[in-house]
Amino acid sequence: MEQLRTIGRELAMGSQGGWGQSKEFLDLVKSIGEARSKAEEDRIISRELEHLKRRLADPDVPRRKMKELLLRLVYAEMLGHDASFGHIHAVKMTHDESLPLKRTGYLAVALFLDERHDLVILVVNTIQKDLRSDNYLVVCAALTAACRLIGEEAIPAVLPQVVELLAHPKEAVRKKAVMALHRFYQRSPSSVSHLVSNFRKRLCDNDPGVMGATLCPLYDLILEDPNSYKDLVVSFVNILKQVAERRLPTSYDYHQMPAPFIQIKLLKILAVLGSGDKQASGHMYMVLGDIFRKGDTASNIGNAILYECICCISSIFPNSKMLDAAAETTSKFLKSDSHNLKYMGIDALGRLIKINPDIAEEHQLAVIDCLEDPDDTLKRKTFELLYKMTKSTNVEVIVDRMIEYMINITDHHYKTEIASRCVELAEQFAPSNQWFIQTMNKVFEHAGDLVNIRVAHNLMRLIAEGFGEEDEGADSQLRSSAVDSYLRIVGEPKLPSSFLQIICWVLGEYGTADGKYSASYIIGKLYDVAEAHPTDDTVRAYAISAILKIFAFEIALGRKIDMLPECQSLVDELSASHSTDLQQRAYELQALLGLDKQAVESVMPADASCEDIEIDRNLSFLNGYVQQAFENGAAPYIPESERSGVVSVGNYRAQDQQETSAHALRFEAYELPKPSLPLAPSQASISTPTTDLVPVPEPSYYKEDHQMSRSHPSGDSLSGEFGLKLRLDGVQKKWGRPAYSSSSTPSSSTSSQQATNGGTTSEVGGSISSQARESSYGSKKQQGTEISAEKQRLAASLFGKVDRKAQAARKTTKESTSTEKVATANATPQPAKEQVIPSAPPPDLLDLGEPVSSSHPSADPFTQLEGLLGTSSASETSASGTSKTPDLMSIFSDDVQTGATSGSTEPSLGVNVVASKKGPSLQDALQKDAAARQVGVTPTGNNPILFKDLLG
Repeated sequence: MEQLRTIGRELAMGSQGGWGQSKEFLDLVKSIGEARSKAEEDRIISRELEHLKRRLADPDVPRRKMKELLLRLVYAEMLGHDASFGHIHAVKMTHDESLPLKRTGYLAVALFLDERHDLVILVVNTIQKDLRSDNYLVVCAALTAACRLIGEEAIPAVLPQVVELLAHPKEAVRKKAVMALHRFYQRSPSSVSHLVSNFRKRLCDNDPGVMGATLCPLYDLILEDPNSYKDLVVSFVNILKQVAERRLPTSYDYHQMPAPFIQIKLLKILAVLGSGDKQASGHMYMVLGDIFRKGDTASNIGNAILYECICCISSIFPNSKMLDAAAETTSKFLKSDSHNLKYMGIDALGRLIKINPDIAEEHQLAVIDCLEDPDDTLKRKTFELLYKMTKSTNVEVIVDRMIEYMINITDHHYKTEIASRCVELAEQFAPSNQWFIQTMNKVFEHAGDLVNIRVAHNLMRLIAEGFGEEDEGADSQLRSSAVDSYLRIVGEPKLPSSFLQIICWVLGEYGTADGKYSASYIIGKLYDVAEAHPTDDTVRAYAISAILKIFAFEIALGRKIDMLPECQSLVDELSASHSTDLQQRAYELQALLGLDKQAVESVMPADASCEDIEIDRNLSFLNGYVQQAFENGAAPYIPESERSGVVSVGNYRAQDQQETSAHALRFEAYELPKPSLPLAPSQASISTPTTDLVPVPEPSYYKEDHQMSRSHPSGDSLSGEFGLKLRLDGVQKKWGRPAYSSSSTPSSSTSSQQATNGGTTSEVGGSISSQARESSYGSKKQQGTEISAEKQRLAASLFGKVDRKAQAARKTTKESTSTEKVATANATPQPAKEQVIPSAPPPDLLDLGEPVSSSHPSADPFTQLEGLLGTSSASETSASGTSKTPDLMSIFSDDVQTGATSGSTEPSLGVNVVASKKGPSLQDALQKDAAARQVGVTPTGNNPILFKDLLG
């Protein structure tokens, strides 16, 4: 809020400069700052917006006052209120010739609008004109607005002028031109892909600001294709060396550090270019060593540069001296009292141990301190470090710590991450199956709903397979311990569903295997699980299947077991369940109880969960039955594809789907009429039984449009082939457009992902030197506090051995750490980003136009239908060459004009109508049907659906 007040005062003072007093604005800022609640602030802004709306509606507002009103609108929008009524006034102000007003208009437009706003199109022309201005301040304002408002479609309109501004004599214009091109690249990489050479040229610009601005687009380009920019490694190293040697003007210094943000960007670029490249990395070692020697740990920006150096060294080809310098800097971070620097130290240590794991041994006690720190963010970062350090010797301690932390947190997102990491480490480094099962039980007990179900299946498979060796005793002991642990856990409330499924499966398979527990006891436990979860069908299914297994095993052993009354009630309940799965399992249990011993052994063999199931796809066990049926005179089976004269069931199904889709609302574009082959004259005169039904097959344009290219006949050929014409005199064309022209496909505007690089600057209290910190840290170690035995044991478990130098440092002054052995390893290159190809735009569902190829002219279906009932009127119209005014009442008249019917009839719109008679005369029937439908009366009989087919 204080920052908002400061901005308001600056805006108010800017509006006062040379334009008179602005007491209203100052009163507004003062009243908002003194508001006691959000509701009071909203009331103040609402009153102000009503006042501004009235003032802006006045056409006689002076230009000087309009600037102040726009600034007040900006202030209202900054507080989250809608001021859209004033956006057009900001657009108008960008056209003003006065520089202060134009800059104010550009500022307001950039804050009010974005690239997708409707008013942006009104600003593009103004930006084009201002980019050609002689005043470089106007050009800068236009470039700033272009970065914000120019979208992918408008980039070609301003791109040539922006490229020309790269050679502008003013460095501020060149810098903003580079920034505009970078913004265009982020929104549409293809539009500026041919301008990459301009970025290389601007890297050698005389102004450091232009050079620094060029680093941002080059960094994005290098991330896409590092190999194309390997030749710039020497140039980047030279620039970084000049910056580190303070050859830049002092105006670029920040907290006495020479151009720190340029250094950080250069270090990021070098980290990408030197990844896995020994030759390129060799050019970087010297300048990186200079930065480490000149690094200042007394300021945040100095620590940020050192941290970026560590990240660069961990990415490029390893060097022993550079790793030693990085480890020394990391040690300073870990010894600091600031949590921010400790966080950086833990992150840097995680990067370095990928190259040399021995580096962590020196800082084991510092890692333990961070693990026990009350700062939750630091603790999570430490767990990430331990996750990277895990191996078979310390997996038990690390996983136990992670599970303990997982139990105490409430953040489900991070709880899921910790649970997945515990499962991954346990599966990869488990020292024994016994420990793995116990660890999985803890994970499922406390975070079972957050773990993938695949983990549960893996646990069940491990229990079933055992140790994978021939030692049956060890496998039996493993299963017995699993049964004991699950019987202790099963009674606890709120167990996850996946964990209950594991418990039911294990108790059903191995609950009575060792004879320690009776079948009645295990069945009772399973019944309790099913009763405690009446709404979870999956758990109840596992429980009833486990009960079935126990009954089967007891019957196979020849033991007599009675169904418990409560268990019988559960079976009866599941037999009437709405779930068919539960019904089937209940009926299988009842059927199993009626089988003898031999049948039960065949159906449910003991300990057969790991046996492979062989599937006989040919059903060879039915060969005897089939042969016997043949001998009795049965006909052999004929595949559907080989049958003749039999309509396929799939055809009926496809026809039903077509009929269903014919009466549904269609959203796809209409197809042009497709004529069928003309019927012979003899077929048209064949008499059919007099009925009210005229067989009309399904129209072809209701079918799925899977055929890509079809030849459309022209309208002239259609009118020449059809004999019957539908007379539409007096019928108004209410549907469709006057002419069916090809619809233009709208271009889709795809805005590329806007990547913004942000950084977080941590605050460190006081500006003390690194020597003072080390001395203070050493003084704390000289105090009489001894290392607790618990920390020593924990460090020995995590790192394999306790650092005796660190232990001695608790009693005496901290000695300089010995040089670590460096194991060189090739760093993995960063994968290139995938280029997202924009998808084709969706079709315009409201566009009734038809896409027609240029070779075939479009045909009007109404023109093709004319004269279907009266050929004389059509001939008269064609002879005269002029169109008559349609008689609207002729359709309702009783005296319908009839004409001669041609022998070969073909209806339009691609409908193949079988020639038949409807009553005494087909023409009379069609006229009556058309007249009845025009007046809104639905005929009782089944009539042709020509109009419905026409309208879709």
